[in-house]
Amino acid sequence: MDILTIFILQVFFSILVWSLLAKWILAPALEGLSLNKSLFWLTLPHASRHVGMVFLVPGVVMETLPSSFAVTTAYGDLLSAILAIITMIALRAGWSGVLALVWVFNIVGTVDLLAALSHPEAVPFLAGAWYIPTLWVPLLLVSHFMIFVRLVRKKR
Repeated sequence: MDILTIFILQVFFSILVWSLLAKWILAPALEGLSLNKSLFWLTLPHASRHVGMVFLVPGVVMETLPSSFAVTTAYGDLLSAILAIITMIALRAGWSGVLALVWVFNIVGTVDLLAALSHPEAVPFLAGAWYIPTLWVPLLLVSHFMIFVRLVRKKR
């Protein structure tokens, strides 16, 4: 089996596992919470997306990792982490207009992850950072999806 096929399988199975856990455990636990509290908990994993800056660290990734992937992914993750932290503060403090901020964070964060996953040429050069897109990114995608569901449900 080639590297890209292994990568795709790992991403797929991680999305499956995180989705099942979300459906069976997380969604029922969040149902009893207010919208702001449930959005807070779903935003929390994104506050550590600064870890994506590791794509700029030689030795963790191969020095031949395409910069078109490394730079946009690292800084997209940093921006997403900053937005997540601001969003969490706003949700806890009950700022007016907080749902608009949640939308912005969620769209920016989702686009960043999908853009990073659209670089199959980067996969062979991930080295020690392999587990970020194969384990962590699927969790983040599932939580983004759950946030979108709650935001859309709120509009109805």
